[in-house]
This record gives sequence, structure tokens and C-alpha cells, in this order.
Amino acid sequence: MKKLRSGYTTGACAAAAAKGAMLAFLSQGPVKDVEIPFPDGSRVRFSLSGCEVLHSAGVTAMASVIKDAGDDPDVTNGATIEATVRANQDENAREEITLTGGKGVGIVTKPGLAVPVGEPAINPVPRRMIREAVAEALALDGGHSKERFIITISIPEGENLAQKTLNRRLGIIGGLSILGTTGIVRPISAEAWTATISTSMSVASKAGIGEIALSTGRTSERAVQQRFTFPEEALVMMGDYLKFSLEEARRFRFSRIHIAGMWAKILKGAMGIPQTHVRNGALEVDQAIALLKELGVSKETGRSLHGANTAREIYTRLLAMGDRDSILKVCGCARDFCSKTASLPVTVHLVDTSGRIVASV
Repeated sequence: MKKLRSGYTTGACAAAAAKGAMLAFLSQGPVKDVEIPFPDGSRVRFSLSGCEVLHSAGVTAMASVIKDAGDDPDVTNGATIEATVRANQDENAREEITLTGGKGVGIVTKPGLAVPVGEPAINPVPRRMIREAVAEALALDGGHSKERFIITISIPEGENLAQKTLNRRLGIIGGLSILGTTGIVRPISAEAWTATISTSMSVASKAGIGEIALSTGRTSERAVQQRFTFPEEALVMMGDYLKFSLEEARRFRFSRIHIAGMWAKILKGAMGIPQTHVRNGALEVDQAIALLKELGVSKETGRSLHGANTAREIYTRLLAMGDRDSILKVCGCARDFCSKTASLPVTVHLVDTSGRIVASV
């Protein structure tokens, strides 16, 4: 199997663009590439996709980087990350560098995130990376510049791209977040998923939400939302990270958890599989049938399930026999596993392929 290629976070790209813009401002000429420090002490060189100095209304320098997320299916892959530098005319400015968000960078509107309400959604590590990269540019100038500067980070297509993310639900309005804790994007990274789950729960907790709904996918989420009309903050997309989500819910001390998922995911929950993606928790059909027998299905039902190839086929055969009781027992078993893991009351909602809740336990 081909090894998946890593890439760089929006935070790293913003830091590279900011250093490029500052170098251009100080030298009054364009720059082709820059090297910046990463949190682990390594250094990475970035090519700049654009760099220019404008003299129309005071000197402003701009530099941009095209984000390369490697083989990760990131919505920002290929997006342009821009930074502009201009002199800060505010005589009362206390900091040498004032960092702001421009077009396509969202504003935080709900508590519970790593950035205070009202601030541009540039997370702490990217902020530090930007400042460190810019400090290197200023050091190269020999410290001759005594000016204070405003650095603005923008993502021209950010507002459109943000519609493909959960930003609005998290309270990030008007664009994307500048993210990253290491500077590196690792393909299909668990870190990105789990960070979003934790952030979603933090926002829900700060909003005073008692009951949250964990969903394995958008179809399941829509089903539970239509049934219960939860506040937007209560909806948490957990994907396949069942155990992690349950443990996080326990940490935030919610009053109840609703789990919404389709049959295969619910069956894996009943079997105590902590990570429900097929590559991490392949469902052994024989083990699933054994579980059903433990739950007390009739001998006739047990015999009729032999030879099933998938979880879906097990479900189809149970439906064909009209054995709703066995389906409910599986949901109940999943509920018990989830409740024990989270140490909280749990309701499990089984969603069918048409997007309807067909059982709640």
C-alpha cells in the first residue's frame, strides 16, 4: 500500500506567509521563499505563491502560500493563505505585532473555544508560530526597524470553504479557523477528529447544554435532530470515535447522551468495539451472531442468521423474520456499553438507510 503523504496546517502556512510579507516590507522587494521554525524545533522551507509591495495608501506588503495538506482530505487543501503587513499608526499600541483576521478567517462568537469570543479564529499555536516567524524576519533586519506592525491573515475562499465544515455550529462565523498544534497535517488524522469532538463538547458545556447527541454520520445526525430539535450546540459528530466521545462526555459531565447511528455501528457498540471504523474494528459476523445468542434470540433465529456475510445482512434477515425484539436487544446492549463507559445515562437511536429513527432504547 502506498504510504500517505503528510502536509502542512493552515497555521504553518500563515506563519510562512507572514514571514514572507514582513521580509518584503523590510526589504521593499518581493521574496520567493521562506524558512520557518516548527513547534518541535525543526525548520521547513515554503515557496511563496505570491509576494508584492504596494505603495498606494502607505506601504503594505503581501505574501501568500498555497496550502498543501498532503494526502489528507482537508477542505483547505489547495487554498491560498495570505498575510499582509503594514505599519501600525496607533501610538497607543503596546505590542510590536498586532495580529488580526481578514477576509475568510472566522470570528469566534461562542465560548468554549481556544480563542476568546470576538477574536479572529487563529488558534494559540498558529499565533505563536506566526509571531516566531515574524520575529526571525525582524532579527534579519538587524533590529533597525522601530515600527510597530499589523499583520492580517486572510483566506480569500475561506467563507465558502467554511460551509463544508462544522465551524458555524462551533460558533466560528464568517470563515475558517487557522489551526494546527504541530504544523504538520497527517493523513486522515485521528487528532483532527478528536480535537473537533472535544471542542464541540466544550462549546456545548459553556452553552449550558445538558443532553448531547453523538452521531456517527450526517444521516444519523439529521434523524435525531428532526426527532428532538436539539440546540445546534448539542449536536456532536463523533464519526467512528465511540469510546473517545463517551469518555469526553463523562469529562464534561453532561446529564444524558443520545447515540444515533445505523445498524452496523450500533452492533459494534453492543460488541464493545471502541473505534467503529472498519479498518480498526472489523465486525466478525460469527461474533455478532454469538452476541445475539447471548442476548437470548431463539434457536430458529440463530440458525437463520448463519451464513450472513455482513452486519447489514444480519439486520435484513432479522427484519424479514419480523424479529424486532432481537434488534431492540442489540440496541439495549449498546446502550449498556455506552452508559458504563461514560458513567452517564444513554439513549441509543437506531437509524435506517432512509434516515428515520426506527428504534430508541
